[in-house]
Amino acid sequence: MAVRAVRGAVQLERDEAEHMHEQVSELLTVILERNAIAVDDLISVIFTATPDLHSDFPAVAARKLGITDVPLVCAQELDIAGAMPRVVRILAHVETGLTKGEVSHVYLGAAAALRKDIAQ
Repeated sequence: MAVRAVRGAVQLERDEAEHMHEQVSELLTVILERNAIAVDDLISVIFTATPDLHSDFPAVAARKLGITDVPLVCAQELDIAGAMPRVVRILAHVETGLTKGEVSHVYLGAAAALRKDIAQ
């Protein structure tokens, strides 16, 4: 098994806690499914949110999914003029048999524009 990093992002429609939980849960679920990752394969997950998101911590969504014994951390993205608003990004460190080229990074909805080179 190798340690790999899996990335993902989603743009929220609005800054509301329940909406954030739903969108981040969907993003996490798709990341896990597309990469055949079990919760036990997760080493740690870093969540970032753009400065315009204040309603809750994105990691709450992971806890609601039952990811309770994995280290999670939230941080704020840089406040860059012209950057896409209301975006939550994920960087998950996982144990997997996938090669770097086989890892599926997930950018949902409008967030696909952030990384057209790797978005699935």
